[in-house]
Amino acid sequence: MASEDAEELTVTSEVHHFSKEDVIDGSEGAVLSRFDFVYPPYMTSCEDSKIMKAVVDADGDLQVTRKNTLHKKEGVVLIEHQSATTLDLVGEQVWRGALFLADFILHHPEIFKNANILELASGVGLTSIVAGMLAKKVVITDVDRGDILTLIDRNVERNRELMKAEIFVKEIDFYDHATIDETYESLKDISVIMAADTIYHNQLTDQFFRTILRLMSEPPNKTMYVALEKRFVFTIEDMDTVAPCYDYFLDRIDWLRCQNLSTIDWTIEEVPIEFKQYFIYEKTRHLVLWKIAAELK
Repeated sequence: MASEDAEELTVTSEVHHFSKEDVIDGSEGAVLSRFDFVYPPYMTSCEDSKIMKAVVDADGDLQVTRKNTLHKKEGVVLIEHQSATTLDLVGEQVWRGALFLADFILHHPEIFKNANILELASGVGLTSIVAGMLAKKVVITDVDRGDILTLIDRNVERNRELMKAEIFVKEIDFYDHATIDETYESLKDISVIMAADTIYHNQLTDQFFRTILRLMSEPPNKTMYVALEKRFVFTIEDMDTVAPCYDYFLDRIDWLRCQNLSTIDWTIEEVPIEFKQYFIYEKTRHLVLWKIAAELK
Protein backbone atom coordinates (compact mmCIF):
# COMPACT_ATOMS: atom_id res chain seq x y z
CA MET A 1 0.00 0.00 0.00
CA ALA A 2 1.48 3.36 -0.98
CA SER A 3 0.82 6.82 0.47
CA GLU A 4 2.15 10.33 -0.12
CA ASP A 5 3.69 11.77 3.03
CA ALA A 6 6.02 14.77 3.34
CA GLU A 7 6.55 14.68 -0.43
CA GLU A 8 8.02 11.14 -0.22
CA LEU A 9 6.42 7.94 -1.48
CA THR A 10 6.17 5.46 1.38
CA VAL A 11 5.00 1.86 1.32
CA THR A 12 3.64 -0.46 4.00
CA SER A 13 3.62 -4.25 3.76
CA GLU A 14 0.27 -6.04 4.06
CA VAL A 15 1.97 -8.62 6.30
CA HIS A 16 1.94 -6.21 9.22
CA HIS A 17 -1.82 -6.67 9.56
CA PHE A 18 -1.22 -10.29 10.63
CA SER A 19 1.59 -9.80 13.17
CA LYS A 20 1.57 -8.55 16.76
CA GLU A 21 3.64 -5.37 16.97
CA ASP A 22 5.23 -3.41 19.80
CA VAL A 23 6.79 0.00 19.21
CA ILE A 24 10.52 0.18 19.94
CA ASP A 25 11.23 3.26 22.03
CA GLY A 26 13.88 5.62 20.74
CA SER A 27 13.81 4.29 17.18
CA GLU A 28 11.48 6.20 14.87
CA GLY A 29 9.10 3.93 12.97
CA ALA A 30 10.65 0.72 14.32
CA VAL A 31 8.46 -2.06 15.71
CA LEU A 32 9.09 -5.52 17.12
CA SER A 33 6.73 -8.13 15.67
CA ARG A 34 5.87 -11.69 16.70
CA PHE A 35 5.55 -14.07 13.77
CA ASP A 36 3.86 -17.18 15.15
CA PHE A 37 4.31 -20.52 13.44
CA VAL A 38 3.57 -24.21 13.93
CA TYR A 39 6.47 -26.63 14.03
CA PRO A 40 6.32 -29.38 11.39
CA PRO A 41 5.88 -32.86 12.87
CA TYR A 42 9.48 -33.89 12.04
CA MET A 43 10.76 -31.10 14.34
CA THR A 44 8.97 -32.50 17.39
CA SER A 45 11.39 -35.19 18.49
CA CYS A 46 8.84 -37.28 20.37
CA GLU A 47 5.29 -37.19 21.65
CA ASP A 48 4.69 -35.49 24.99
CA SER A 49 3.52 -38.77 26.51
CA LYS A 50 6.55 -40.80 25.47
CA ILE A 51 8.78 -41.95 28.35
CA MET A 52 12.41 -41.21 27.55
CA LYS A 53 14.13 -42.75 30.56
CA ALA A 54 12.89 -44.64 33.63
CA VAL A 55 14.76 -44.35 36.94
CA VAL A 56 13.91 -45.82 40.36
CA ASP A 57 14.54 -43.51 43.33
CA ALA A 58 15.77 -44.47 46.84
CA ASP A 59 12.23 -45.39 47.93
CA GLY A 60 11.71 -47.65 44.93
CA ASP A 61 9.33 -45.23 43.23
CA LEU A 62 9.47 -44.84 39.47
CA GLN A 63 10.73 -41.45 38.26
CA VAL A 64 10.17 -40.33 34.70
CA THR A 65 12.84 -38.21 33.04
CA ARG A 66 12.04 -36.52 29.76
CA LYS A 67 14.41 -34.90 27.33
CA ASN A 68 14.62 -31.18 27.97
CA THR A 69 15.28 -30.58 24.27
CA LEU A 70 11.77 -31.35 23.09
CA HIS A 71 10.57 -28.82 20.54
CA LYS A 72 7.37 -26.97 21.24
CA LYS A 73 4.48 -27.47 18.85
CA GLU A 74 4.26 -23.72 18.28
CA GLY A 75 7.06 -21.18 17.95
CA VAL A 76 7.69 -17.48 17.49
CA VAL A 77 10.18 -15.55 15.36
CA LEU A 78 10.80 -12.07 16.78
CA ILE A 79 11.60 -9.52 14.10
CA GLU A 80 12.48 -5.84 14.42
CA HIS A 81 11.44 -3.92 11.31
CA GLN A 82 10.07 -0.62 10.09
CA SER A 83 6.30 -0.10 9.94
CA ALA A 84 6.67 1.90 6.70
CA THR A 85 9.58 2.95 4.49
CA THR A 86 10.47 4.78 1.34
CA LEU A 87 10.89 2.58 -1.74
CA ASP A 88 14.68 2.43 -1.47
CA LEU A 89 14.45 0.95 2.05
CA VAL A 90 11.67 -1.62 1.57
CA GLY A 91 14.06 -4.31 2.81
CA GLU A 92 13.53 -2.96 6.33
CA GLN A 93 9.98 -4.34 6.27
CA VAL A 94 8.65 -7.92 6.20
CA TRP A 95 6.97 -8.97 2.95
CA ARG A 96 4.65 -11.84 2.17
CA GLY A 97 7.22 -13.62 -0.01
CA ALA A 98 9.53 -14.05 2.99
CA LEU A 99 6.88 -15.94 4.97
CA PHE A 100 5.94 -17.93 1.87
CA LEU A 101 9.56 -19.02 1.38
CA ALA A 102 9.82 -19.77 5.12
CA ASP A 103 6.87 -22.15 4.75
CA PHE A 104 8.64 -23.88 1.86
CA ILE A 105 11.79 -24.29 3.95
CA LEU A 106 9.92 -25.88 6.85
CA HIS A 107 8.03 -28.16 4.47
CA HIS A 108 11.16 -29.44 2.71
CA PRO A 109 13.82 -30.45 5.24
CA GLU A 110 15.33 -32.77 2.62
CA ILE A 111 16.53 -29.63 0.77
CA PHE A 112 17.62 -27.41 3.66
CA LYS A 113 18.72 -29.72 6.49
CA ASN A 114 22.49 -29.45 7.09
CA ALA A 115 22.88 -27.37 3.91
CA ASN A 116 25.15 -24.36 3.41
CA ILE A 117 22.74 -21.59 2.40
CA LEU A 118 23.03 -18.07 1.02
CA GLU A 119 20.16 -15.60 1.06
CA LEU A 120 20.28 -12.61 -1.27
CA ALA A 121 18.51 -9.34 -0.44
CA SER A 122 17.61 -10.77 2.95
CA GLY A 123 15.90 -7.66 4.29
CA VAL A 124 15.28 -8.08 8.02
CA GLY A 125 16.46 -11.70 7.95
CA LEU A 126 13.27 -13.62 8.73
CA THR A 127 13.67 -16.26 6.02
CA SER A 128 17.32 -16.86 6.89
CA ILE A 129 16.42 -17.27 10.56
CA VAL A 130 13.93 -19.99 9.62
CA ALA A 131 16.54 -21.63 7.37
CA GLY A 132 18.92 -21.51 10.33
CA MET A 133 16.63 -23.89 12.19
CA LEU A 134 17.67 -26.63 9.74
CA ALA A 135 20.87 -25.62 7.95
CA LYS A 136 24.53 -26.12 8.80
CA LYS A 137 25.45 -22.56 7.73
CA VAL A 138 23.47 -19.52 6.57
CA VAL A 139 25.06 -16.46 4.98
CA ILE A 140 22.59 -13.57 5.25
CA THR A 141 23.26 -10.75 2.79
CA ASP A 142 21.91 -7.42 1.64
CA VAL A 143 23.20 -4.11 0.36
CA ASP A 144 24.76 -2.02 3.12
CA ARG A 145 22.19 0.77 3.09
CA GLY A 146 20.44 2.41 6.01
CA ASP A 147 20.48 0.24 9.12
CA ILE A 148 19.86 -3.05 7.33
CA LEU A 149 22.96 -5.10 8.22
CA THR A 150 22.98 -4.13 11.89
CA LEU A 151 19.21 -4.73 11.93
CA ILE A 152 19.82 -8.27 10.65
CA ASP A 153 22.42 -8.76 13.41
CA ARG A 154 19.90 -7.70 16.04
CA ASN A 155 17.24 -10.05 14.68
CA VAL A 156 19.69 -12.95 14.58
CA GLU A 157 20.54 -12.38 18.25
CA ARG A 158 16.83 -12.19 19.18
CA ASN A 159 16.26 -15.63 17.63
CA ARG A 160 19.55 -17.33 18.43
CA GLU A 161 17.91 -20.10 20.46
CA LEU A 162 15.78 -21.14 17.49
CA MET A 163 18.73 -21.79 15.21
CA LYS A 164 21.32 -24.53 14.95
CA ALA A 165 23.21 -23.05 11.98
CA GLU A 166 26.39 -21.00 11.96
CA ILE A 167 25.32 -17.49 10.89
CA PHE A 168 27.24 -14.89 8.90
CA VAL A 169 25.91 -11.42 8.00
CA LYS A 170 27.62 -9.95 4.93
CA GLU A 171 27.08 -7.37 2.21
CA ILE A 172 26.25 -8.39 -1.35
CA ASP A 173 25.32 -5.50 -3.63
CA PHE A 174 23.77 -6.51 -6.96
CA TYR A 175 25.32 -3.40 -8.51
CA ASP A 176 28.82 -4.05 -7.15
CA HIS A 177 30.17 -7.57 -7.56
CA ALA A 178 33.31 -6.64 -5.68
CA THR A 179 31.15 -7.35 -2.62
CA ILE A 180 30.92 -10.97 -3.80
CA ASP A 181 34.71 -11.17 -4.02
CA GLU A 182 35.01 -9.76 -0.51
CA THR A 183 32.63 -12.44 0.81
CA TYR A 184 34.24 -15.31 -1.12
CA GLU A 185 35.45 -17.31 1.90
CA SER A 186 31.91 -17.50 3.25
CA LEU A 187 30.45 -18.44 -0.15
CA LYS A 188 32.79 -21.14 -1.46
CA ASP A 189 30.78 -24.07 -0.03
CA ILE A 190 27.27 -22.69 -0.69
CA SER A 191 24.92 -25.18 -2.38
CA VAL A 192 21.53 -23.53 -1.83
CA ILE A 193 20.66 -19.90 -2.62
CA MET A 194 17.35 -18.23 -1.83
CA ALA A 195 15.66 -14.88 -2.30
CA ALA A 196 12.21 -13.52 -1.52
CA ASP A 197 10.37 -10.49 -2.91
CA THR A 198 13.42 -8.89 -4.51
CA ILE A 199 11.67 -7.83 -7.74
CA TYR A 200 10.05 -4.41 -7.83
CA HIS A 201 11.68 -2.54 -10.72
CA ASN A 202 13.32 -3.69 -13.95
CA GLN A 203 16.80 -2.26 -13.44
CA LEU A 204 17.08 -4.08 -10.13
CA THR A 205 15.82 -7.26 -11.79
CA ASP A 206 18.58 -7.02 -14.40
CA GLN A 207 21.26 -6.74 -11.71
CA PHE A 208 19.63 -9.50 -9.64
CA PHE A 209 19.94 -11.96 -12.55
CA ARG A 210 23.51 -10.90 -13.31
CA THR A 211 24.31 -11.64 -9.67
CA ILE A 212 22.63 -15.05 -9.93
CA LEU A 213 24.69 -15.83 -13.02
CA ARG A 214 27.91 -14.80 -11.30
CA LEU A 215 27.23 -16.88 -8.19
CA MET A 216 25.99 -19.99 -9.98
CA SER A 217 28.93 -20.04 -12.39
CA GLU A 218 31.23 -20.93 -9.46
CA PRO A 219 31.51 -24.41 -7.90
CA PRO A 220 29.92 -26.25 -6.23
CA ASN A 221 26.67 -26.92 -8.11
CA LYS A 222 23.90 -24.76 -6.70
CA THR A 223 20.12 -24.70 -6.55
CA MET A 224 18.27 -21.44 -6.02
CA TYR A 225 14.71 -20.80 -4.84
CA VAL A 226 13.12 -17.44 -5.68
CA ALA A 227 9.80 -16.52 -4.05
CA LEU A 228 7.85 -13.48 -5.15
CA GLU A 229 4.41 -12.02 -5.38
CA LYS A 230 2.87 -10.86 -8.64
CA ARG A 231 1.85 -7.23 -8.12
CA PHE A 232 -0.87 -6.07 -10.47
CA VAL A 233 -1.55 -2.56 -11.76
CA PHE A 234 -4.03 -1.16 -14.26
CA THR A 235 -2.39 0.54 -17.23
CA ILE A 236 -3.94 2.74 -19.90
CA GLU A 237 -1.53 1.28 -22.45
CA ASP A 238 -2.82 -2.25 -21.89
CA MET A 239 -6.33 -1.23 -20.81
CA ASP A 240 -6.05 -4.13 -18.41
CA THR A 241 -4.67 -5.21 -15.06
CA VAL A 242 -1.13 -6.52 -15.58
CA ALA A 243 1.92 -7.53 -13.53
CA PRO A 244 4.74 -5.78 -15.44
CA CYS A 245 7.50 -6.53 -12.92
CA TYR A 246 6.68 -10.23 -12.98
CA ASP A 247 6.50 -10.22 -16.78
CA TYR A 248 10.00 -8.75 -16.85
CA PHE A 249 11.14 -11.36 -14.34
CA LEU A 250 9.96 -14.07 -16.77
CA ASP A 251 11.85 -12.35 -19.57
CA ARG A 252 15.04 -12.48 -17.47
CA ILE A 253 14.38 -16.16 -16.69
CA ASP A 254 14.51 -16.78 -20.44
CA TRP A 255 17.71 -14.74 -20.63
CA LEU A 256 19.34 -16.83 -17.90
CA ARG A 257 18.46 -20.10 -19.66
CA CYS A 258 20.73 -19.01 -22.54
CA GLN A 259 23.77 -18.00 -20.51
CA ASN A 260 27.08 -19.91 -20.28
CA LEU A 261 25.65 -23.01 -21.96
CA SER A 262 29.14 -24.35 -22.64
CA THR A 263 29.82 -24.60 -18.91
CA ILE A 264 26.38 -24.86 -17.22
CA ASP A 265 23.37 -27.14 -17.62
CA TRP A 266 20.39 -25.10 -16.41
CA THR A 267 17.18 -26.53 -14.96
CA ILE A 268 14.64 -23.77 -14.38
CA GLU A 269 11.05 -24.46 -13.40
CA GLU A 270 8.14 -23.09 -11.43
CA VAL A 271 7.53 -24.98 -8.19
CA PRO A 272 4.03 -26.12 -7.16
CA ILE A 273 2.90 -24.09 -4.15
CA GLU A 274 0.48 -26.52 -2.51
CA PHE A 275 2.80 -27.00 0.46
CA LYS A 276 1.57 -26.57 4.03
CA GLN A 277 1.33 -23.12 5.60
CA TYR A 278 3.11 -22.84 8.95
CA PHE A 279 3.14 -19.04 9.45
CA ILE A 280 0.14 -16.74 9.79
CA TYR A 281 -0.36 -14.55 6.70
CA GLU A 282 -2.61 -14.39 3.65
CA LYS A 283 -1.24 -16.96 1.19
CA THR A 284 -2.65 -15.48 -2.00
CA ARG A 285 -2.77 -17.11 -5.43
CA HIS A 286 -0.38 -14.41 -6.67
CA LEU A 287 2.56 -15.91 -4.78
CA VAL A 288 4.97 -17.88 -6.98
CA LEU A 289 8.13 -19.89 -6.42
CA TRP A 290 10.84 -20.65 -8.97
CA LYS A 291 13.66 -23.19 -8.82
CA ILE A 292 16.91 -22.46 -10.67
CA ALA A 293 19.50 -25.25 -10.69
CA ALA A 294 22.98 -24.99 -12.24
CA GLU A 295 25.03 -28.11 -12.90
CA LEU A 296 28.57 -27.25 -13.89
CA LYS A 297 30.09 -29.20 -16.78
